[in-house]
Amino acid sequence: MARPQLEVLSKLDAAKTQWYHFTAIVIAGMGFFTDAYDLFCISLVTKLLGRIYYHIDGSPTPGSLPPNVAAAVNGVAFCGTLSGQLFFGWLGDKMGRKKVYGMTLMCMVLCSIASGLSFGQTPTSVMATLCFFRFWLGFGIGGDYPLSATIMSEYANKKTRGAFIAAVFAMQGFGILTGGVVTLVISSAFRAAFDAPAYKDGAMASTPPQADYVWRIILMFGAIPALMTYYWRMKMPETARYTALVAKNAKQAAADMSKVLQVEIGAEEDNNKAGGAVEENRNSFGLFSAEFLRRHGLHLLGTATCWFLLDIAFYSQNLFQKDIFTAINWIPKANTMSALEEVYRIARAQTLIALCGTVPGYWFTVALIDRIGRFWIQLGGFFFMTVFMLCLAAPYHHWTTPGNHIGFVVLYGLTFFFANFGPNSTTFIVPAEIFPARLRSTCHGISAAAGKLGAIIGSFGFLYLAQSQDPAKVDHGYKAGIGVRNSLFILSVCNFLGMGFTFLAPESNGLSLEELSGENEDGEDQPAPAHARTVPV
Repeated sequence: MARPQLEVLSKLDAAKTQWYHFTAIVIAGMGFFTDAYDLFCISLVTKLLGRIYYHIDGSPTPGSLPPNVAAAVNGVAFCGTLSGQLFFGWLGDKMGRKKVYGMTLMCMVLCSIASGLSFGQTPTSVMATLCFFRFWLGFGIGGDYPLSATIMSEYANKKTRGAFIAAVFAMQGFGILTGGVVTLVISSAFRAAFDAPAYKDGAMASTPPQADYVWRIILMFGAIPALMTYYWRMKMPETARYTALVAKNAKQAAADMSKVLQVEIGAEEDNNKAGGAVEENRNSFGLFSAEFLRRHGLHLLGTATCWFLLDIAFYSQNLFQKDIFTAINWIPKANTMSALEEVYRIARAQTLIALCGTVPGYWFTVALIDRIGRFWIQLGGFFFMTVFMLCLAAPYHHWTTPGNHIGFVVLYGLTFFFANFGPNSTTFIVPAEIFPARLRSTCHGISAAAGKLGAIIGSFGFLYLAQSQDPAKVDHGYKAGIGVRNSLFILSVCNFLGMGFTFLAPESNGLSLEELSGENEDGEDQPAPAHARTVPV
């Protein structure tokens, strides 16, 4: 049996969209802008790092990072992110969303700067220092996932909640795009200043000493957007749902929301008089208790597994675009370009994919998620990702022949479009809606951490497959091609499995957070809420 909802929460659910909602989107979204920039900008400079620190004097072949170093540089931030998602997700439920929010942002600012200042007397020590700071950068980034999603879901009204959370996550697309643009600008400036002598001397594969500044500036730029929003994050009040349902202070929740939203909210009664004592007994089950597993066990399995499978595909594609483009000869071989020219071409290719496929996909989700629903967008996204990856993998040798590269790039861009107009957005949104307030941040952190585990597997697995080769052929382009084709087949299987696990998470469209989590149900002996369906009716 459902009991009456607190007035402040009812007012939030029914509140009209207003200026503060957009302010909250920008404040929370700039964290994701920074997250995406910091996580993906490393893929733009890894080849440059190899040229600078691992070139053998006198060799005509440009240097490259050893496989173990490349794996560490690409994957260590994900290890930190996974740890941060679990830790800060748990802390957000214990201390409150606001108190923890500033910690994550400041960690990102300091570690972005420190990454660019990585020092050492040998290539190994420079890479070790870089990996150390990128681990802690990832740790701060990890905290931003559960906190941003939870804060936005708890501020939003139920009619447009999906669009608001999706808009926060969509800032990730602008972060990826900005990473490419910043790299284009910096590499162009350094090319104009320092590449000309190299071309005059005929040293096409040269690496000017000033190239060492390029990757450092690119990495440190990530501190700027995070620092710009720190003050505004600290001014945001605690969410009403945390204050009322977890801290048990409905009066303070009403006062906080009255300050920032243009809604008249009457003073709430003391929680004990308003049913707070009943709620304590009714909804006090712990994480992974029998009651939690009965009510939300399949939901958590669904959100975590879908995110895990999605990130295997999404992050391996993003991090190794440069290798894919080289394998299909869209980007020339390294020994035909200077180091700065190579950085420029990689950034140009990734910026084009972000502009045409990645960013539009996010905003299609924002526009349609509260009309179509989470379930159909996620199911459709996984389906089309499976189809397009199979279309790339099966006739792979056709795509690598001259004249067919444009077709490959178009299909490849569509996989990013349907990732973002699909599971890459919905896996972020749904865990912020379907779990109880006192466990919401923790469960989102667990789901997100499962995703980052998938990203780690994807990044290390793709690197391993890219090194596979036919013993009779040792040409690098052929070797990379075999690895790309195998990877695309495996990723298509991951996407297909994601379709199946999508059926475990409920459709949350149009329902209040309390209805979804069952927090309005009286008595622990009640069955799981009828609305916790997995397929819309």
